[in-house]
Amino acid sequence: MADWETRPARSADVERIAELRAVTLRPDLERLGRYDDHGVRQRLRDGFVAEDTLVIEVEGVLAGCIALRPADDAHWLEHFYLDPQLQGQGIGSAVLGKVLERCDREHIVVRVNVLHGSAAQRLYERHGFTVVTENPVDIFMLRSPGLRAPGQRP
Repeated sequence: MADWETRPARSADVERIAELRAVTLRPDLERLGRYDDHGVRQRLRDGFVAEDTLVIEVEGVLAGCIALRPADDAHWLEHFYLDPQLQGQGIGSAVLGKVLERCDREHIVVRVNVLHGSAAQRLYERHGFTVVTENPVDIFMLRSPGLRAPGQRP
């Protein structure tokens, strides 16, 4: 696994993250017939909150991000993207694990939605998320504090 670190996002990161979102989500959105070149970027711009977001850097270069947005009954895990060239190397799992450790310490329930057919669903399941509901496009998942998938190390 490549060396990685996280840092707080800055407002100036929004365009690079919007582009990363477009590249990362394009295959799944095209498969679902939902890709919109402008919309995929604009949705990130409209929902970006730097204070809720961590930037993932690999060798000092922006390689991804993850956001945890507070809500009434849980926090929403959002905007979790990793450069496709770095996927499958354990970085995403390590970053997610770090964020979930904090949620466990603070007794935070975490919700996430994932596109139908996305490989990200398996990542979330490995980290203790379970399916709550779904629609033709999205699968909504939830993870209670301290809940780990079978076989996951404490």
